[in-house]
Amino acid sequence: MSTFSDSYIAANASNFPAEAIPILRQRLEALDESQSSYILATELKNPTTALIFSILLGFLGADRFYIGQIGLGVAKLVLSWLTFGIWQLVDWFLIMGATKRANLEKINMALIAAETAVKST
Repeated sequence: MSTFSDSYIAANASNFPAEAIPILRQRLEALDESQSSYILATELKNPTTALIFSILLGFLGADRFYIGQIGLGVAKLVLSWLTFGIWQLVDWFLIMGATKRANLEKINMALIAAETAVKST
């Protein structure tokens, strides 16, 4: 067992989908110390902050901009008046899961970068 993987998962488990935690732990345990910097440099978004953005500024698409989904943010900004607030209401229930999936995608990209950095040296 890796101390790094255990402490990273303990500190960031709420930022990832629960079903992805065991696989993420395995991939983190396979890293050495030099590769851990790739993981630590990855900026994760807080799902609760995304929910607050969604509640307060969802009609402007701020929640989607926050998690890096620029296309959906622009679409929500332009079309939210057309849906009479339904899109914003539905997003209140979807945004935390979308944030966790976006964080998982970011960490997977960092893991790929860390793995390829070792192979190239």
